[in-house]
Amino acid sequence: MPFTFNFGGFDPSAFGGFGGGEASQPQRPRRERKPRKAIGNAFTRTLINLGVTLLFGLGYFYFELPALNFHAEEFYVFLFLLCAVYCVCAVITSGFQGEGVKGYFGFVKKQCTIPFFVLVALIAAIVIGGLTSWVVLRAGSYSELLSVQTGDFATEVEEISYDQIPMLDEDSAARLGSRTLGELSDMVSQFEILPSYTQINYQGRPVRVTSLAYGDLIKWFTNRSDGLPAYLIIDMVTQEAEVVRLDEGMKYTTAEHFGRYLPRHLRFHYPTFMFADPVFEIDEEGHPYWVCPRMVKTIGLFGGSDIQGAVLVDAVTGESQYFEEVPSWVDHVYDADMIMEQYDYYGMYHNGFINSMFGQRDVTLTTEGYNYIAIGDDVYMYTGVTSVTSDQSNIGFILSNQRTKETHFYSVSGATEASAQASAQSQVQQMNYIATFPLLLNIADQPTYFMALKGNDGLVKMYAMVNVQQYNIVETGGTVAECEANYRRTLADNGLISDSESEAAPSDQEEASGVVAEIRTAVLDGNSYYFLRLEGQEVFYAVNAAENPLAVILNAGDQVTVTYTAGESGSILTGTSVTRAGETDVSFTVPEEDAAAPDETADAAPAQPDAETAPAA
Repeated sequence: MPFTFNFGGFDPSAFGGFGGGEASQPQRPRRERKPRKAIGNAFTRTLINLGVTLLFGLGYFYFELPALNFHAEEFYVFLFLLCAVYCVCAVITSGFQGEGVKGYFGFVKKQCTIPFFVLVALIAAIVIGGLTSWVVLRAGSYSELLSVQTGDFATEVEEISYDQIPMLDEDSAARLGSRTLGELSDMVSQFEILPSYTQINYQGRPVRVTSLAYGDLIKWFTNRSDGLPAYLIIDMVTQEAEVVRLDEGMKYTTAEHFGRYLPRHLRFHYPTFMFADPVFEIDEEGHPYWVCPRMVKTIGLFGGSDIQGAVLVDAVTGESQYFEEVPSWVDHVYDADMIMEQYDYYGMYHNGFINSMFGQRDVTLTTEGYNYIAIGDDVYMYTGVTSVTSDQSNIGFILSNQRTKETHFYSVSGATEASAQASAQSQVQQMNYIATFPLLLNIADQPTYFMALKGNDGLVKMYAMVNVQQYNIVETGGTVAECEANYRRTLADNGLISDSESEAAPSDQEEASGVVAEIRTAVLDGNSYYFLRLEGQEVFYAVNAAENPLAVILNAGDQVTVTYTAGESGSILTGTSVTRAGETDVSFTVPEEDAAAPDETADAAPAQPDAETAPAA
C-alpha cells in the first residue's frame, strides 16, 4: 500500500498531487511518429541524388581545383566528399524510414551501398599506396631521385665576371622594386607587387622579375579589361629597378579571378596534371610567361615527388603548351626546396635506411639556406653539405641546374655559411651590418664565400669575402673590386697564392687608352679627386689623388692608360689604375659612394649625372 500524507483531513492525492496514490493524474498518450514519404520512385530519387552530387562536385572542383589523378591526395578528399553528399541526399529523398537505431542503420546501409563500397576501395588504395611509398620500405628508391656527380672545384668552377654575380638578395630586390613602383603615380594607386621575385638569367645578366597585382577587388574590377600593364625587373649587379610597360596587359596571372585565375586556367586545360607552384619569367625578348612545373609521384602512389617538364602559359593571351624538355631560356623549373629534399634523401639513404638510423656511415645533409648564381645560360642553386653528426663545418657543396636538375657535388671542407656570415659581420661589427646568405666563388682557385653586407635600411653597403677552408681570412670593401683586391693580398700574405696572383686584375676590368683632353677636380669626403676625359670620349674617369699621386701631375695632352670597372654605365666610370707613358702603374680604388658626381666644392665640375646611374665598382 503506498504511503500517503493526511494532515487534518487533507489528502493531496485527491488533487493529483505528489502522494503517488491510485488517484494520480493519468499520463498523456504517446503519438506514433508517421513515416515520411519518399520522393517519387526509385529512379527519380536516384536522378535527384546524382544531380545534387554532380552540382556539388562541379562547385567544389571550380573553387578547390583538385587534380583528377590517383597520385594526388586532394583527389581522394574530393571523392570522399562526393560519396558523403550522395549518401545524405539518398537518406533525405528516401524519407528517413526505419524504426529505432537498428532500423535507421539498416535503412541508411540500404541507400548507401554503392558509395560505401567506393569508400572502402578508396581507403584500401590509400593504405596500399601509402605502404608502397613508405621511405622505410623504399629507401633505395628515394636515394635515387637525384643523380649526383662528383666534380673538381678548381677545374670545373671558373672565375666568373662580376657582371654575373648577384649582389642583391630577394629582400633587397623587393625594397628596390617597391621604391620604384612608388615613384609611378599612375600605377601605385591601382597596383601592388607580387611578393615572389624569380631570379633568372636575362640577356646574359642575373636579374629578378615579378609581376604586378591588383590593389584590391574593386581595382581588379576597374582594370581587368586591360589587364596588368607592366612587370618589374631588378638588375642584381647594377642594383637598378625598372618597370617594364607592356603594349598589351597581362590577363592570366595568380592575381586574377574566375576563369583567368592562373591555377584555374591550368586545371581546366590540364585536369589530370599536378603542378608545383608557378613562377613568373620573361623570355629573351622580354615577353612575360608563367612557368608551371608538372609534378609527378615516382615511388608508389604518393612518394618521390619530382618534376616532369612544364607548361608555359603566355601571361598576355593565356595560350599554353606542355614541354617535357623546356626551352633553354627557361631558368626556373626545379624548386630549390625540392632539390635540397632530394639530396637529403640521397645523403641519408644511399647506404640504406638502417644505416641512416644506426651507424650513420657517410650520412650527409644540406645546410639551412641556399642561393642562386648564373653560370652560362642557366641559373644554378648553391647550398652547402654537412655531415649528419656535425653542424659546425661543411664537407662540401652542391651546384644544381634549376632547369635540368643536373647536380654536382664538390668536396671542399670548411666553414658553414652561418659561420662565414658571422665572420664577415665581425669585421664591421661597429656598423651593425647584416650579411646575406653567401655565394661560393672561385677566386684564384680558392673556394670563397662572397656576400653583401646590408645596413638597417636593407640596402647593400659593403661586400665581404671569406675563405671557405680558413674562415679567419676575411676581407671587406666598399666595392667588389676593392673587396677582391684586399682579399687577394690577404691570400698572398697567408701563402695561399703567389704575389703575382694577388696582383692580378679583377675579372671585370677593362682598359682605355688615349690622350687626356680635359681634367677637372673635386673634393669628396676630404679627398681630392681628378676626373679625366680622354679625347674622343664623353665619360670621365674618377681618380683618387690620395691613392694615385700620378693624377696630380697629369696635364691635358698626356698619353695615359686607365683601367676601369667593366659593366658600368653613366657619365663617370670608376677606375682601378692609371698610367702615363713612361710611368709606373699606381693602383687605386674608389669607394662606391665616391663614384657619384662631384659635389659643389668642385673647381669646375662637369655636368652632374644622376646618382642612380652613377656606376659602382
